[in-house]
Amino acid sequence: MQSSTRKTMNPSAYLALVEALTAVFWNKKPFEMYVRGMLKDHSELLARLDFAATKREVSGQLVNLLRANEARYLDLTVALMLDIAGMKTFPNLNSQPDSEIMVAKATTTVAELKRWTAKQREVIAEHEAHAASIAESAKKDQDGRAFAEAHENLRQRFITMHGATDVHQRGRDFEGFINESFALYDLEPRASYSLDHEQIDGAFSFDTDHYVLEAKWWKEAIGRSLLDVFKANIERKGKNTLGLYISMSGFTSDALAVYSYSTPFITMDGLDFMAVLDQRIRLEELMRRKRRYASETGHCFLPVAKIISETE
Repeated sequence: MQSSTRKTMNPSAYLALVEALTAVFWNKKPFEMYVRGMLKDHSELLARLDFAATKREVSGQLVNLLRANEARYLDLTVALMLDIAGMKTFPNLNSQPDSEIMVAKATTTVAELKRWTAKQREVIAEHEAHAASIAESAKKDQDGRAFAEAHENLRQRFITMHGATDVHQRGRDFEGFINESFALYDLEPRASYSLDHEQIDGAFSFDTDHYVLEAKWWKEAIGRSLLDVFKANIERKGKNTLGLYISMSGFTSDALAVYSYSTPFITMDGLDFMAVLDQRIRLEELMRRKRRYASETGHCFLPVAKIISETE
């Protein structure tokens, strides 16, 4: 006689799967190839995944689909968890400039997933007692839950940095914050690096273009002289290289006046970050609108309030 016990997975195991699946790949193409390969016999799931979204969002979408029909997809879920939990090398991460940091993070998330897969050998056999909490948790789930949680964590960090008294530590924290924010939106950020006679705060890719990044959290607004130096740095790079200058304190009027007719860079300030972190606008949409405005007008600065007002 078959047991009527319904096998279920612990919600934390699903969350560990989201984190690990997001971390073991850096570029979207190999991430998509892997997911498609694992789901090759489940076209109905692939059809519901939006691969144009970020890796974290796609991972969240997939896990929500697996949880919504757990009885049907339990074998697939376990196979996916075991495959990732068994990963010992990360070829896509090893080829990145900041591979050591990325591999360390991937190793940690894979270890956490492995810990949960070990527990599931018992849980799968006797998990009926948790079915009610699983069902309640599933109702609260929405596509992008993991993405939203990561977003809120960044928002809290941003608020904490505003109250920092050690400005040097805040500068280091701000660099890490920017990298994680851009990584969340799959902008493939690269941490600060040095060239001959030049220090670059960072770099990233967006819509096939390469950007160099300069970021300042000063009391004073950034003036024309610093923007002139940034412009010269950009022009020494490849012809398809653009720039993003981030100043938490904004920019002086004379600096914006000079770069209101022709500019190789766009700018962001503290209000831009708050709008993104409050989820009034997505980072990639903000970037796209600023870049288009610069292309059409030659102006490096477009206030986020104006962008949002035009879409409401």
